[in-house]
Amino acid sequence: MKIVVALDSFKGTLAASEACRTVAAVLRESHPKWKVVELPMADGGEGTAATLIAACHGRWVQVDGVTGPLPEKTIRAGFGWLPDAHMAVVEMAAASGLPLLHRDERNPLMTTTRGTGELLAEAATVGAKLILLTLGGSATVDGGVGAARALGWEFLDGGGRPVPEGGRGLVHIHRIVRPRPNATRLPPVRALCDVTNPLCGPRGAAAVFGPQKGATPAMVHELDAGLRHLANGIHRDLGKDVLDMPGAGAAGGFGAGAMAFFDAELVPGVDTVADTCGLDAALKGAAWVITGEGRFDDQSLHGKVVCGVRNRAAKFGARVAVIAGRVALDEAAWRAAGIEIALACAVPEIPDGAAFASATERLQACAAAVAERLGKS
Repeated sequence: MKIVVALDSFKGTLAASEACRTVAAVLRESHPKWKVVELPMADGGEGTAATLIAACHGRWVQVDGVTGPLPEKTIRAGFGWLPDAHMAVVEMAAASGLPLLHRDERNPLMTTTRGTGELLAEAATVGAKLILLTLGGSATVDGGVGAARALGWEFLDGGGRPVPEGGRGLVHIHRIVRPRPNATRLPPVRALCDVTNPLCGPRGAAAVFGPQKGATPAMVHELDAGLRHLANGIHRDLGKDVLDMPGAGAAGGFGAGAMAFFDAELVPGVDTVADTCGLDAALKGAAWVITGEGRFDDQSLHGKVVCGVRNRAAKFGARVAVIAGRVALDEAAWRAAGIEIALACAVPEIPDGAAFASATERLQACAAAVAERLGKS
């Protein structure tokens, strides 16, 4: 019997590759004749690069002197490189992420995506023919202007001077100037995005995501006005209308910036990861697929890894089992969604050595229970 193990990470304790390895080892030990295929998964958010590196035999490329979320500080950041596909995986959170700041440093009027642009430029320099850009986990609401500046775009005020970095500079943009011919050119960019928020308004980038990045109500108002001003400038100078595009508000408006400045295509995260990993090929001939994540709840059935794997499994007639740290759905709900087994292993969320050891042991026990049930199926 062929079993595919396609788990997402258990945030705080186990990476997707570690979770898959743990479950697969239990299955192989309990049923040596089973063909067990490990395929770590991700939903297009933080951890996607590591997952694709593990699944596609890639490696990390580390870059020194990258601009952090605050423009006056530089950091060491990296991106995933998948040599067989000549593909780079750049996570916005790697250089512009909220976890890179102390709580008292969080201020989206000041934070910038410039570092993400520097990583994109480096990915192009090493020969990427395609860049996957994950939108999520950012500390910024600058509409991608910082990243564009790193690639040669100019954003000038009424006096012809560069506007300030960060969200505070958006309202001062008077003219947008394209990069010079000798500037770094990006290959095609696919921005992984599972939100449909527009750029501005009550569902826009500032209103929905600004507060978690440190924005006060007054800042939200200023940032929303700045993003609207940016959209008007993009329409005026570039002839592109991004204001109401679904996903434009993702990652502090980087969805809009990626489309406007990099001609990026916004694509679903889970499906893109599944295609890159070769999930369909792995599912051919599989009797079961085991998927899961830290918490299995209603969101898991809408745009998350469990949802994506279940949909792919249905095409190939593979039955679905879920292992999760916690199961927050009743049995009727997950059975109605086409899932036959759902077990919780109560993996702790404390990211320390003891929790890691406990998480592994609990996941092993849960995998053994699933293996027993699969053996009787």
